[in-house]
Amino acid sequence: MQTIIPSTNSLRPVRSSAGVPASTGIFRKPHYDCQDLGDTLKLTMFVPGVEATGVEITSRGPDLTVTARKAHFVRVNFKALHLENSQRDYQLRLRLGRGLDYASLQAEIGGGMLIITLPKKQFAADGVSTPVRELNVA
Repeated sequence: MQTIIPSTNSLRPVRSSAGVPASTGIFRKPHYDCQDLGDTLKLTMFVPGVEATGVEITSRGPDLTVTARKAHFVRVNFKALHLENSQRDYQLRLRLGRGLDYASLQAEIGGGMLIITLPKKQFAADGVSTPVRELNVA
C-alpha cells in the first residue's frame, strides 16, 4: 500500500490580496438564542470568561454587532497545544432590522451569560415610528 504525502507547497494558508490570511480566526461566534417577547426582543449569548468591561455593543443601521473580549492570561507552565482556539474572543453580527430602538438597548452579564434587551418601535398610522416606551407615558 502506498502513502501519498502532499508537498509542503500545497499546505500554505490561503491569502487575500492584502497579504493577510483569508480566515484569521480572531473571533469565534458564540452560542446565542433570540426570543420575541411582544414589545421587546431578548438576545441571550453564552460568553464564558467575559467580564462587563470586555463587552462592546454597536449598531449600524439594521445591524447589531456584539464583541465580547476575554481577559487573556499568560501561563507560566504553558504546555497545552491549541489552547489559543479556546481563548479567542467572541463576536456576533446579526441583522435585526430597523424596527428596534437601538438607543434604548439594555444589557446585563453574569455567570457567562450576556442578556441584551431591545425594545421594539411601534409604527403609528402615519408611518412615523416611535419607541414603545413613549407611547406608554400618557
